[in-house]
Amino acid sequence: MRCAFLTMQDPGNFVTDYALGIPPMQDLGWTVDCVPWRRPHTHWNTYDAVYICTPWDYPAHVDEFLAVLQAIDESDAVLVNALEIVRWNLTKTYLKDLELGGAAIVPSSWHADFDVQVVQDLFSSYGTNKLVLKPQLGANAADTFVLQQPLDADLLVELRTLFRRRPFLVQPFVESIRSTGEYSLFFLGGAYSHCIQKVPKAGDFRVQEEHGADIQAVVAPGDLVDIAEGVLQLVEPRPVYARVDFVHDNERGYLLMELELIEPSLYLRTCAGAPEKFARAFDEHVRRLKK
Repeated sequence: MRCAFLTMQDPGNFVTDYALGIPPMQDLGWTVDCVPWRRPHTHWNTYDAVYICTPWDYPAHVDEFLAVLQAIDESDAVLVNALEIVRWNLTKTYLKDLELGGAAIVPSSWHADFDVQVVQDLFSSYGTNKLVLKPQLGANAADTFVLQQPLDADLLVELRTLFRRRPFLVQPFVESIRSTGEYSLFFLGGAYSHCIQKVPKAGDFRVQEEHGADIQAVVAPGDLVDIAEGVLQLVEPRPVYARVDFVHDNERGYLLMELELIEPSLYLRTCAGAPEKFARAFDEHVRRLKK
């Protein structure tokens, strides 16, 4: 069996640990090639499966990215996760669907074009003096802003430029993000695997390690595993791998921040046995579809 791990041509400063999953894949009989997703003329029919691994520059090339995944989906290779999941999870509007299904998300307001008065009114609507504005399609906290009143004139010029006819969402800033950060729970083959806590560096709100956040393996607090499993039950088809991100609000409890189903870092290094769990989940899924 032969598999392609979709990667970037140049990973730059991104931190990756997907290579930890390759030896257990090999133990299960797989040959693994790391293939830059933008490399031209790749013959996908030569692969039994393709894992959407670390193509983390795709937000700047969305149409091209989807075209590549479509070509893979039309080939003999099994795309993991499925293209149907990717299309749904590509923009943060999937949170609307999960909320309708009963998931508790961070309160969100959805917009197609920037209007300063609309944003100003949200301070009152949410009863807060701090908002987060971010694109509906994006990654790694790019073009994400924390807004406070009065809004800075230079910042308004930047926001009008960045979000002119570009869909975005606005959320109340959850203060615990600065102290306890985010909890990320990982599911492999539908089963809970491990949990990490991501705490921003002092003075920041971004929880990615590329921005200086501290990443620690932790025991998932309280009933968070059950809450995360409830979120995943709302997703069809079921993903082979998933990362479910939560923040804690003093009034509303744990709130879903993101559900990452396309190319999440799985933080395999933070849990003994996680690389093997990933390989088994991947192998069982592909072999079942190949029967």
